[in-house]
Amino acid sequence: MKFICLIAAVFISSLVFSQKEKPKNYRKFDEKWLHFGFMLGINTSNFKVNPKVDAYSQYGLKSVVSNKTPGGQVGIVTSLKLGTPVVRLRFIPTLSFQEKVLNYSFVNPDPAAKTDKFLEERVNSTNLDFPLMFQFRTMRLNNFTAYALGGAQYSYDLQSQEDASQSFIDPFIKIKANDWQGQVGAGLEWFAVYFKFSFEVKYSFGVDNVFIQDGTNVSKPIDQLRNRAVWFSIIFEG
Repeated sequence: MKFICLIAAVFISSLVFSQKEKPKNYRKFDEKWLHFGFMLGINTSNFKVNPKVDAYSQYGLKSVVSNKTPGGQVGIVTSLKLGTPVVRLRFIPTLSFQEKVLNYSFVNPDPAAKTDKFLEERVNSTNLDFPLMFQFRTMRLNNFTAYALGGAQYSYDLQSQEDASQSFIDPFIKIKANDWQGQVGAGLEWFAVYFKFSFEVKYSFGVDNVFIQDGTNVSKPIDQLRNRAVWFSIIFEG
């Protein structure tokens, strides 16, 4: 995967920076210190799962895996120039929709059974995300630039059931509403006559454990859960 990303980066760089000099669109973009726009995109999210050390001996857990599932997001962009056109500070309040799936494999209590006992739990989230990112851009060549991103994000899950009454007959996974995540990413910018278009990819990794242990059969084998997500976005700025 890293090799593919490296090859893609080299290819994009050679494509952008091998161009001949052409008339530049939207020359005033880098002269302004503040810009606004909007973002649309899709995401894939899952959990980094840490089961308990004694999960097999205590609960018969053979494995628990979090599968990636698709979601979407929309946001409002504010971009601030920090003295130089190549460094900007970006704030993009975002509404995102995510679903994470936990697949359990337990030892089957039936001695005659030839297969494991499987269980699936889904965790749906509607998040208010507040990412604050530093954007490090290359110098503009014709109507293109490339950039790297680094920063952090606070998320509040509007759909969190952390205070809901648990059902021990049909239990569910409880997740904290508040979360902090680190973010890194990269993108390409293209300047049209009156606006700038960007395509970017970001990776989010949760810093805090968001799992709530409440003693159900689906929560007992788990020690920690941390949010993970990959974001694919298109951004328009004027």
